[in-house]
Amino acid sequence: WRKTLPLDIAMAGIVAAATSQFQSPDAKKEEFRSYLEKSGVIDALTKVLVGLYEEPEKPANALDFIKLTLGAPTGIDVEQLKAENEQLRSKLEELEAKLDEANKKLDEADAAKEH
Repeated sequence: WRKTLPLDIAMAGIVAAATSQFQSPDAKKEEFRSYLEKSGVIDALTKVLVGLYEEPEKPANALDFIKLTLGAPTGIDVEQLKAENEQLRSKLEELEAKLDEANKKLDEADAAKEH
């Protein structure tokens, strides 16, 4: 038998600590399922899918049906919204820079009046 060295014990502790931080895939799946259940997602999706199943005339676009049933708007161009958002962010940065410059000039004018 090999003697257990302090280094072996230390390594075993490090390995145990490292592996305890990782969950098994099944544990992660169960945690996620529990989260979805607690937040009402599973019930909402079940109701939507049952509604789609019970629909006498199936809609041409099942995804739009699901979105509408959940209350999401349809027909929105997400890429267009992203582009518009980026343009607005750029404009905001530009206007903030102009505001900073104007405030700096005001501060300089106020300082000049005091002298």
